[in-house]
Amino acid sequence: MDNTNFEPIKLENQLCFPLYAVSREVIKLYKPFLDELDLTYTQYITMILLWEHGIMTVKEMGDRLFLDSGTLTPLLKKLEAKGLITRTRSQKDERNLNIALTVEGEAMHKRAQHIPSSVAKYNPLSDEETAVLYQLLYKMLAAEPMLL
Repeated sequence: MDNTNFEPIKLENQLCFPLYAVSREVIKLYKPFLDELDLTYTQYITMILLWEHGIMTVKEMGDRLFLDSGTLTPLLKKLEAKGLITRTRSQKDERNLNIALTVEGEAMHKRAQHIPSSVAKYNPLSDEETAVLYQLLYKMLAAEPMLL
C-alpha cells in the first residue's frame, strides 16, 4: 500500500470493516438453520464447545469463546431455561460454576450435524483460501495484546 496518499479515516482503509461485515453475513447464513434449533449464533457456538469438551467452567468457556462473563452469564441462563445445560457450583471450588449438557442438550448435537456443511456451501473461497484465512484469523486472535 502506498502510504503517501493513505487516508486513515476511510471505510475502505479499515481492516475492522470487512471483518465486521463478513462476520455479520456469515452469521446471517446460520440463522435459518439455528432457528430450527431455537438457538442464536452465540448459543450455538457455546453448545459446540460443550459438545466438544463436556463439562467446562464459565471462565474456560469465556476464554475459548472470547466472551466476558457479562455476556456469557445471561446466555447460559437462557440455555438452562431451554433445558439444554445445567449450571452447578464446583465442589472443589465454589467460585467456579460448572456448565454441563443435559440429555436434551446432548441430543441436539445430532440435530445440528448438518449445519457446518450447509453453511459451507455458500463459501466463495477455495479450500486453500479458506485454510489461509482461518490461519490468519487465529493468528490475529492469538496476538497478545491484539494490536494491529
